[in-house]
Amino acid sequence: MSLSRLVAVLALTLLVLPVSAEPIPEKLELVKVTDRVYSAIGATAPGTYDNHGHNNNLSFIVGEEGVVVFNGGDNYKLAQSFHNAIKSITDKPVKYVANENAQGHSMLGNSYWRDQGVPIIAQDFAVDEFAHHGEAKLARMKARNKDKGEGTYVAVPDISFTDRYELDLGGLAVELLYFGAGHAPGDIALWVPEEKLLITGDLGFHQRLLAVFEDTAVGAWIDSFDKMTEQLDPVIVIPGHGEPTTIDVVEKETKGYLVFLRDSVIEILERGGGLDDAYALDQSQWSYLDTFEELAAKNAGRVYQDLEFDFF
Repeated sequence: MSLSRLVAVLALTLLVLPVSAEPIPEKLELVKVTDRVYSAIGATAPGTYDNHGHNNNLSFIVGEEGVVVFNGGDNYKLAQSFHNAIKSITDKPVKYVANENAQGHSMLGNSYWRDQGVPIIAQDFAVDEFAHHGEAKLARMKARNKDKGEGTYVAVPDISFTDRYELDLGGLAVELLYFGAGHAPGDIALWVPEEKLLITGDLGFHQRLLAVFEDTAVGAWIDSFDKMTEQLDPVIVIPGHGEPTTIDVVEKETKGYLVFLRDSVIEILERGGGLDDAYALDQSQWSYLDTFEELAAKNAGRVYQDLEFDFF
C-alpha cells in the first residue's frame, strides 16, 4: 500500500472510531442509600458513547439470602461493571433482575445477567414490547455504543407479571408493582416496605426533564403516579433518573410537569391553536432541569398530537 493510501485509510479510521471517550469502568460508582440499598446513578442526559449508555439509575437491594437488581442496564459490559460494583459490597448472589420498563437501557444488559443464570422479571407489556422490538433497540444501541456494545444480545425476561410480584430475600420483602401506563410500556416501581424505600423507575423524574415518547400516555401517567402515591408512603425515593430524594420533589418535577403540559396544550387546542403553538409553548419555568433544551418543545408537540383528535 502506498504511503498516500495508508494516510487516507488512517484518516478515515480516525473519523469512524471514537478516540476520546473513557472506557466503561471496571466497576460502577455506587451511592449508598441505606444499609441494604445502593444505586449507580446515571447521567441526567441522553445516552451517549461517552457515558456508556448509563443515563438511568441501576439499583440493588441486599437481603439475607441474596440480591435483587433493578434494571438490567444499557449493554452487556455496563451490566458486568455494575455486577462488579455489587460484588464489592456483598458476596451474596444476585437472585433476580427486574426491568423497570421495555426501554433499551433497562433491558439490553439482560444479556449479561442471562449469562450468569439470573432470572429476569418484567411487567407483561414490557416483555411483549421487548420481544417484538428488542432487535431494533439493540441495533440503535450498538450504533451509538460501538465497541462498548460488544457481547450484548436480546434477552427477553423469563418471568412476567400483570400487577404485582413479590420477592423474599430472606426476611426482607421486595414488591414489584404496576400502577398503570406511563412513560414507557410496562413501567413498574419497586417497594421495600421495611425500609419505606421506593424506586419509582420511570414513573418518577427529577433533576432532568422527563421525556414524552410516541408510546407515552400522559393522562394515564398522571393517574398511575397518583395511584402510587396514594398506596405508598415512602421516606426515601430513588427516581428513574437523578439522585435519591423525597416523594414531594419527584411529584413536583413529574406530576407537576405532566399536568402543566397537558393543561397548557388543552388550552392551545381550545382556542384553535396549532402544532406550532405547542412547540412555542413557554416552558421556561422548567428550564433549570437537565435535558430541557433537548426535550421541552418535542414534549409539547407530542402531547398536542396525542390530544388533537379529541378536539377535531
